[in-house]
Amino acid sequence: MDHHSHARRPLDGIRVISLEHAIAAPFCSRQLADLGARVIKVERPGTGDFARNYDERVDGLASHFVWTNRSKKSLCLNLKEPAAKDVLLTLLQDTDVLIQNLAPGAAARMGLSYEELTERFPELIVCNISGYGEDGPYRDKKAYDLLIQSESGFLSTTGFPGDDGMAKAGCSIADIAAGMYAYTNILSALILRQQTGRGSKIDVSMLESLVEWMGYPMYYAYKGAEPPPRAGASHATIYPYGPFPSGDGKSVMLGLQNEREWASFCQQTLQMPELADDPRFASNSNRSANRAELRAIICSVFGKLTSEQVIQRLDNAKIANAHVNDMSAVWSHPQLEARGRWTEVVSPEGTIPALLPPGRSNGFTPVMDPVPGLGQHTESILTGLGFTQEDIRGFKEQKII
Repeated sequence: MDHHSHARRPLDGIRVISLEHAIAAPFCSRQLADLGARVIKVERPGTGDFARNYDERVDGLASHFVWTNRSKKSLCLNLKEPAAKDVLLTLLQDTDVLIQNLAPGAAARMGLSYEELTERFPELIVCNISGYGEDGPYRDKKAYDLLIQSESGFLSTTGFPGDDGMAKAGCSIADIAAGMYAYTNILSALILRQQTGRGSKIDVSMLESLVEWMGYPMYYAYKGAEPPPRAGASHATIYPYGPFPSGDGKSVMLGLQNEREWASFCQQTLQMPELADDPRFASNSNRSANRAELRAIICSVFGKLTSEQVIQRLDNAKIANAHVNDMSAVWSHPQLEARGRWTEVVSPEGTIPALLPPGRSNGFTPVMDPVPGLGQHTESILTGLGFTQEDIRGFKEQKII
């Protein structure tokens, strides 16, 4: 792997300042850091990004934080102090991208809007991430991940039938979606700047990011049509497609897509070839309509086998299947191990395992630098900007850093 570890990375030489907290902006800027960008994370003195304190699961550090903040430099700066703005403007002189997901309007009040900055820094790319975008009637509404899962209609498609059956996604998908669109929009703005020489303003909303992901259920319910029913972990409209219990207490996930697979499933997996021609199950629509009866048959066969035996039979029949893994099984997943996807990063509490970024390139290796302690790089960054030790002492006294 190391023959190209000194090769150029896509974002070498790009400097990113991020006024960020929680997940959406940190996830975006961490991926820019993966590609070689120098990311300076601006944090509030004393407390820092509040995601540092969500839990203590990773040797005392927060699970969200170690995931989204490796390879960054932490600079403490109290943006409420007017003198801090001078430090920030000095920092922006050689900066390519400014990211912020502060409360709506907060950056503009500090004079950090694109409109105000672009006159001084015409090549600067400014990316604003918010719940609902920077205009419209919802502009000032608070937006946390679960609220956007709800507002975007995502919750109407998850969980079990009935209004109390809805279930949120188990990870922060609205934040992740917004972080991904911020990341790709910034990459495209960097390409555009190569062509025009000018920066641009990017306005990413969590709502629009997640509604984009809802494209299939929305079109399925086009012009008031019936939306996909809530179906737990099963497919709403294809059957059998979902989890089935086996005899050792573990479930197996499987999915059929067509009649050829249905015949193979009956013959080789269920070993009941006569079912293939049963009119109750003769098409996907019929199988879906009679899913309770079919489920009983499948469960009675699987109940006599272990989960591994069921998977063996499904593999033999060339039926798509998967283990129903918990977190512990994913940590030790044989495929991730075989592909060498795990490495380690340093953190303030020692070394921790980390997954390499998805998308393996033969052109470069991603950056896997430490997770920063709060304010770990404040003095070195300020010194690099030309501030003296005396200046830095003064900033400390005025509680600017």
